[in-house]
Amino acid sequence: MRSTEEEAPASADAVLGLIRGRGGRVTTSRRLLVQALFGSSGHASAEELAEVVQAQAPDVHLSTIYRNLEELERLGIVTHAHLGHGPATYHLTARTHGHLVCEVCQATIEVPDEMFASLSRTARSRFGFAIDPYHFAVLGRCEACAV
Repeated sequence: MRSTEEEAPASADAVLGLIRGRGGRVTTSRRLLVQALFGSSGHASAEELAEVVQAQAPDVHLSTIYRNLEELERLGIVTHAHLGHGPATYHLTARTHGHLVCEVCQATIEVPDEMFASLSRTARSRFGFAIDPYHFAVLGRCEACAV
C-alpha cells in the first residue's frame, strides 16, 4: 500500500529542512503553506489553505499555492484526494488514510489502511493493477442516511 521507505516529516520545521536538503527554496509562501498544512485538522482544499496563508501574506496568489502543493506532493510531503464532487483536498502524507463519503449528507469517514488491503491485493493478483486507495473516496451512504 503506502511506501514506507522514508518516514514523513513530523513537523513544519522538518518539512522545511527536507525542502532545503533537496535544493529547494523556503520562501515565505511555502513556509506559511507548510504551517497551514500542519495547522489543519485534516483535509483542506487549495482555496482553504490559500485563505490561511493570505491572512498573513495577502499578496500570495492561489496559483502560488497550487505550485507549492505540487512541489510538496512531488517531495512526498502531501497527498491529495478527491472526496466526491468537490475540489481536491490535501493532507500530510503522515496522516494518509482511506475515505468513505456519504452521497446524501457528505459526511467523510476516515478509514485505516487495512480497510483497502484486501482490495489492493486482489487488484494486484487478478489484474496486475496497483491501486492508490488514498486518492479517491468510496461513495455510499453513512449509517444515518442508509435507513
